[in-house]
Amino acid sequence: MAWPDGSWTPLLFDGEPDLPSAVLLAPDGAMLTGHQAWQAAASVPDRFVPAPRHSPDEHRLAIADTQVDGVDLVAATLRRVAHEAYNAVGARVEDVRLVVPAGWGPRRRTWLRQAAHRAGLAQPRLVEAPVAVAEHLLATGVQLPVGSFLVVCDVGAGAEVTVLRRGPAGFEVLATLADPAAGGTAIDDAIIMALTAHDGPHDGDGGRWALAASVRAAKHALADHAAVTLPLPDASATVLTVGLLDQAAHPVLQRVAHLAAEAIAAAEISVHDLVGVYCVGGVARLPLLRQVLADAVPVALTVVPEPAMAAVRGAADVGAISPGAAAVPPEVPVPPVRRAVAIAVPGFASLGLVSQFLLTPEWNGAMMYRSAVLNWGELAVAAVFAVTASLGAGTVLGSAVAARTSLAAGPSLSPGSQTGTGILASASLGVAVVGMYAVVGSLYIGDPVAGFLRWSLLPVAPIVAASAVMALVAARQWRTPVGGWSQMLAFPTGSVIAAGLGMAMIQYSLTADRWPDMVVWIDLAGRVGGLLLGVGTVMAVVPQPILRLILGAPLGVITAALVSRPASGILGVIYAIAVAAWWLRQLWTCILPGRAGRPLR
Repeated sequence: MAWPDGSWTPLLFDGEPDLPSAVLLAPDGAMLTGHQAWQAAASVPDRFVPAPRHSPDEHRLAIADTQVDGVDLVAATLRRVAHEAYNAVGARVEDVRLVVPAGWGPRRRTWLRQAAHRAGLAQPRLVEAPVAVAEHLLATGVQLPVGSFLVVCDVGAGAEVTVLRRGPAGFEVLATLADPAAGGTAIDDAIIMALTAHDGPHDGDGGRWALAASVRAAKHALADHAAVTLPLPDASATVLTVGLLDQAAHPVLQRVAHLAAEAIAAAEISVHDLVGVYCVGGVARLPLLRQVLADAVPVALTVVPEPAMAAVRGAADVGAISPGAAAVPPEVPVPPVRRAVAIAVPGFASLGLVSQFLLTPEWNGAMMYRSAVLNWGELAVAAVFAVTASLGAGTVLGSAVAARTSLAAGPSLSPGSQTGTGILASASLGVAVVGMYAVVGSLYIGDPVAGFLRWSLLPVAPIVAASAVMALVAARQWRTPVGGWSQMLAFPTGSVIAAGLGMAMIQYSLTADRWPDMVVWIDLAGRVGGLLLGVGTVMAVVPQPILRLILGAPLGVITAALVSRPASGILGVIYAIAVAAWWLRQLWTCILPGRAGRPLR
């Protein structure tokens, strides 16, 4: 059970945090699951199925004299999980994740979904086990840079080895190989064969299942002890040592090592490209596994802490879309009214600057031979503000829709998907508004439209490109940033005010009538405007107040010194680059939540 604040707690079954998949069909028709099934197996061995999940190809199973649907056996286990989860939270859990092998195809995945439906669970999202493990590694601080390759060895009842690549929006499975005869079950069978070769079989099937249960418990105990006493079904006992365990496990683990080498080759990469090999599953605790894998794959090998829990903990954070409100639903905050006010600031600033740009040019010549000397930097900043206002509006509206559907329960899209759609739509609107600025300016001034398009569209192109990538990443993220998408993508209003006021003062200093007693004050206004533009640039790029103070002073002095008609365009482009850098920083924050300081939940 995972909670919106990142905390989690394991469900307990008969006092244990794990629930074996074994099912026993009792004579009265009841289905016993987990440890209860193992305990009853000795008395009715012909009604015991140790691992129904590993036989999905068999639609009907013959148990004693009864034909049983294999889906119903798995549903019995999931039904017990649903019951314990309900007891834990007092409500039906709507957000359900099921971890599946990466090699399972559509038919097996549909089979498992049917089992979940029969168990009364909500529509589940299937998470591939190696992807879940990789997400767990990220959440625990393991350094896995974008573009890196890693191997996940899942050695439980069977073995599955998967090669993953971390992309900008998540982990990609490059190759996966599985062998059900290369895991803990095969090791148990080898130990049982070694024991029965000396002592002979024990009491038919009932003795076999009792011995298997004892071997499983003893094998796990040997991870912390050199030898353990193993009770046998005939009331005798023997001693199981680490040496005997290694002797039985070595051929099985050799197969795991071969799977790892074959998976790396199938992914068409070299072992030198790997950042590490990570092992999970109950068998991962065997020291021999490290030695055997190191001989086959000479790369740093790490046994993930709590290897049996790594996949399920990672599934809580992996990029699967929640189908509805959880028992304790993640909060998707509705954007407050002040967000709308923040959108209006760049909108009105853009209209004010473009109006000043068109109404206060410097005209040379007379009559039909007049030509306008324009402050192209002001047009660039006005275009940046127009796109910023449009993107802010799209983000807020997308977040508001996401919050509304989240509260209504049963959304078809994640909050990130709806926010991403809003970003793309608003970016298109912003480009359209900027294009309109260029056309209207060309018609009003009477100059060719090429210059207007160049100074209005080119400065905003990096911003639009970065926002489009952000929309794609947001659509792939099921998690909501702390504070919501609207807060994460809210451009600093202080930067807009400082830069807008600064550029307006620069334009005034360039075009105002210079009466003899006003020259000093007009020039001073231009220098102050350049200072404000520099401060606004720093406020866009740097979030920390102390760094803003340290960097704002020198950059403000530089931009104040640059104020002149030839340099006005450069000043506008500098601010446009700063806004694009802000979007890239937010994009980096979204892709790497663990390192950028804004955790996603």
